[in-house]
Amino acid sequence: MRNQPKYQFFANMNYAIDGLKDAIKTETSFKIEVVFFVVLQLAIIFFPIPLVHKMILSITLFFPLIAELINSSIERVVDLCTIEFHQLAKEAKDLGSSVVFMSISMAVLIWIYILILNII
Repeated sequence: MRNQPKYQFFANMNYAIDGLKDAIKTETSFKIEVVFFVVLQLAIIFFPIPLVHKMILSITLFFPLIAELINSSIERVVDLCTIEFHQLAKEAKDLGSSVVFMSISMAVLIWIYILILNII
């Protein structure tokens, strides 16, 4: 049986907010992605495209942020387990980075597709 406290909505929400604060303070990649997120969210307002396309573009901007949080979590767990080089640790970190890369690639492709669809 796991040693886990009883579920409390507001306490758990505070843990999530603490995690976001920590990511903003300590993760350079996350900070950069937040800047892109804010700038592109603002840009979406001015695009002359249908609302549904604006919503799709807006949603895609969350994927890299979520992926970066997952990657940072993987990296911290690996660092907690070992400070020495280990091939499996490298592979775990590389796979986490791949999640970020794939999410950014997916967002870029969706943006290109929607913007070209509406320009042509």
